[in-house]
Amino acid sequence: MGKPDTIYFVRHAKAGERRVWTGDDVERPLSKRGWRQSEAIAERLAKHGATALYSSAYVRCMQTLEPLAERIDAKVQAEPRLFEYEPFEPVLDLLGEVENGAVLCSHGDIIPATIQALQRRGMQIDTPADWGKSSIWVLRRKGKKITKGKVWPAPC
Repeated sequence: MGKPDTIYFVRHAKAGERRVWTGDDVERPLSKRGWRQSEAIAERLAKHGATALYSSAYVRCMQTLEPLAERIDAKVQAEPRLFEYEPFEPVLDLLGEVENGAVLCSHGDIIPATIQALQRRGMQIDTPADWGKSSIWVLRRKGKKITKGKVWPAPC
């Protein structure tokens, strides 16, 4: 088998405060800091060969990948398996299906649950866990199996 694939699993950037947001939480947008984080994510992942973009349809997740979409001339595709409060098992399937260089953006409940499940299935983790907003998990895949993972902390 050749060189392993790389998949990037991003927690959405900083959004406005949930407790003061009066609208539907699905519509809660990024804060000014969140937009700065999304620009930093775009700069980093564009340099690392990001290809396809998949996101929870929540506005804050879609917005997190918008600057990257512009840089690599791609469209952010809404993916229901990445929605907040959904089970993590379908995300495991998604990680086996996406193309090399894919970027997935999700939430603070889905990412830890998925990473912990991958670890239970034998994934080696090379860094301390970090679930912070705009953190990026770099996952190595051989075939359909995620074999290694490390996290890049939030860019700013």
